[in-house]
Amino acid sequence: MYTIYHNPRCRKSREALTYLEESGINYDIVLYLKDPLSKAALKEILKKTGLTASQLVRKNEAEWKSQPNRDEMSEDEIIEVWIRHPKTLERPIVTTAQSGVLARPLENLITFLNAN
Repeated sequence: MYTIYHNPRCRKSREALTYLEESGINYDIVLYLKDPLSKAALKEILKKTGLTASQLVRKNEAEWKSQPNRDEMSEDEIIEVWIRHPKTLERPIVTTAQSGVLARPLENLITFLNAN
């Protein structure tokens, strides 16, 4: 089973969701802007994707740019920003029980699905 952390207003997120649907893959949708993720859930996403917190930040978002010392933040500090401003989390992210991927570009998702 796959989980997609989805923002319906994001074109890349919609593309990933469409790909999952058209591929006949079973998945759950997490609308993380509506129901913000916990610190534990965000840490689990980092663990599954193997990415650092700074690699999953949407650096052009105003909420991120307004953070003082944003270039020097620890992983926990970045996670706290995501909790307060969930739209600063890069998207879409697709996970399984063991692994995950930043599904942007779509080719990342295709490679991930082929490997699982």
